[in-house]
Amino acid sequence: MRDLAGRGVQSGPLLAVGDGALGFWAALDEVYPETRRQRCWVHKTGNVLNALPKSLQARAKADLHEIWMAPTRAQAIVAFDHFLKTYGAKYSKATDKLAKDREALLAFYDFPAEHWIHLRTTNPIESTFATVRHRTTRTKNCVTRSTFLGLAFKLVQEAEKSWRRIRGVERIAELLSGTVFKDGVPATPDDTQPQQLAA
Repeated sequence: MRDLAGRGVQSGPLLAVGDGALGFWAALDEVYPETRRQRCWVHKTGNVLNALPKSLQARAKADLHEIWMAPTRAQAIVAFDHFLKTYGAKYSKATDKLAKDREALLAFYDFPAEHWIHLRTTNPIESTFATVRHRTTRTKNCVTRSTFLGLAFKLVQEAEKSWRRIRGVERIAELLSGTVFKDGVPATPDDTQPQQLAA
């Protein structure tokens, strides 16, 4: 992060998506404190399910799915509260894992709906790295550094052919110009006034 700032990236991203890696969030707070956080739903789902008995995991996974696939923040909050109420009495360790990151799990609702598919998880990035790691693990001691970098580049280039295209590119200009989004659509003046008063 310091290297990015040193190379001229003075204002941080509007939103950073990540898992529970504390070092990443601490670095973000230090270098780009204005950047909002979005926790990865795939990682969080795994963390929550690991704290539940196997017999409940399928049902709990469906209940978690109801949260992050809700069409509005209000519906997501209802589903979130339902999950906490349903599992909290017997499995507080699981619900605590979810509740502690509530705001960071729902941050994507303040961005264009077209972007939600890209913002809710870090899997697109991790899938790319997994492809490279899988192919290069066995060869890393058998080739030179430059050959290894060339191999990694070619693997990413090949993986790129199956990547999902970024949706809603035209919305980026709106975000950068300060357009406020609510539940994935540009907010009306009535919708933005409570947010400004809260700030």
